[in-house]
Amino acid sequence: MASIQCIACPVEEIGHWRELYRQEMNCQIVHDSFCARPGWVRAWQFFVDGVAVGYGSLVVAGPWQNAPTVYEMFVLPHFRCHAFTLFETLLSASQPVGIEVQSNDSLITVMLHAYAREIKTQSILFHDCRTTSLAVSSATIRRLENTEGFAEAGEWIAEVDGEIAAKGGVLFHYNRPYGDIYMEVAENFRRRGLGSYLVQELKRVAYQSGNVPAARCNPANLASRRTLQKAGFAPYANLLAGDL
Repeated sequence: MASIQCIACPVEEIGHWRELYRQEMNCQIVHDSFCARPGWVRAWQFFVDGVAVGYGSLVVAGPWQNAPTVYEMFVLPHFRCHAFTLFETLLSASQPVGIEVQSNDSLITVMLHAYAREIKTQSILFHDCRTTSLAVSSATIRRLENTEGFAEAGEWIAEVDGEIAAKGGVLFHYNRPYGDIYMEVAENFRRRGLGSYLVQELKRVAYQSGNVPAARCNPANLASRRTLQKAGFAPYANLLAGDL
């Protein structure tokens, strides 16, 4: 029987593992920035018969300060036959109370469904799959001045007859080159296609700066789901959470 170990380590020691994890995911990773925030993450390395084979991470700060939560797990493919035992060893060593995953991360999603209870969908994640040519009569898009600190690509507004009808931008708090598009339409300008038009133009801004647009929304927000899809986005994953 293989010897399985899970040993706590500094976050810096899992950097090379996280690069392999990013390569395998090849998409927007919602919680990617956690490791860059001092004190936010506790890390453990996995060993099988003395050989390092991957890592597991918990987020322990911010909204999770009093609720340590497993959010990443990577194991070299050849050693995934030990995945359940490795995960159980991580649970024993770290004592988390919750788990959060992206559903397109198949390994940790299996762990979520095998060990968690009260599973809920927090967000729907979208990637770009289609170029659109939307237009709204009398609408113009421009970048606001002095907003570089608010979002790297700046904050943008849609105006109709000189009145601000919608605003949005692209945030880069995920793994590069992915940028998260956000937008909001003023209530009296809704149901005119302005949201999708602004998202379309923010996609263009992201691509022109050498980045890849992405988005997410609350699963219950039907209007946002329709807006994103009309602008060429397609759903590809859920952000799931459960209790341990």
